[in-house]
Amino acid sequence: MRILVTGSSGPLGAAIVRQGLACGWAVTGLDIRAGATTDIEADVADAGALARAVEGQDAVIHVAALHAPQVGRLPNADFHHVNVQATATLLRLAAEAGVRRVVYTSTTSLYGHSLVPPPGGLVWVDEQMPVRPRDIYDETKQAAEGLCAKAAPRFPQGLAILRIARCFREAAPVRAVHRLHRGLGMADAAAAHVHAAAVGISGTFVISALTPFRREDAPALATDAEGLIRTRLPRVATLFDRRGWPLPARLDRVYDAGRAATVMGFRPRFDFSGW
Repeated sequence: MRILVTGSSGPLGAAIVRQGLACGWAVTGLDIRAGATTDIEADVADAGALARAVEGQDAVIHVAALHAPQVGRLPNADFHHVNVQATATLLRLAAEAGVRRVVYTSTTSLYGHSLVPPPGGLVWVDEQMPVRPRDIYDETKQAAEGLCAKAAPRFPQGLAILRIARCFREAAPVRAVHRLHRGLGMADAAAAHVHAAAVGISGTFVISALTPFRREDAPALATDAEGLIRTRLPRVATLFDRRGWPLPARLDRVYDAGRAATVMGFRPRFDFSGW
């Protein structure tokens, strides 16, 4: 398969390129920054460069974007230009070039205000949770998702929107806790994109490590998460204890990636039991 990956010099884009190459695909990376996994050094908003890049491709994985840490540091207009306008241009050019499937990198951040739990409570995060953006990053990612949904019929083998949970580098104790309820490894984030491109599927999917918790655990998790973990997951509690890592006293949210597992067939390789 011939595939274009935008944002190929960033951590996620680079991981996707490497995994795609490992699958035997012909992968072309495009990024404004030079890098070992980038073949075309160009702005993702450059329509001419995009038109050349999508020619002859079977699939596009669109990772390139401005991100939350850049909010307040860059003008809002830049977020619209890169996250929305460039996405619209890429979708149009890809469809015109006969690209058959697209995977779009979105974010669980766009749930925004919905992620704030009620007093003493917990929120269960899945694809049905209302999107309530908090800032220009969330707003432009939501707008780009809307463009993808509208363009989906133009891609006969699917357009998948992947709402990726936090996967950036963190201290091991923090990373371990997050994979219990709201995070995943960078390798798994990349693998979700490669899997979606391989199977060719449409829809919106939360991508996170598979949590061991159930929706009915919410009251206990909000008040005594450590107690529930020690009762339900004694092996995990033992691993934390051996490393001197504290178990969380309370959790405020749980990301549910069950739909990605059952509908898309994707199962993360790394979960709460391994780091």
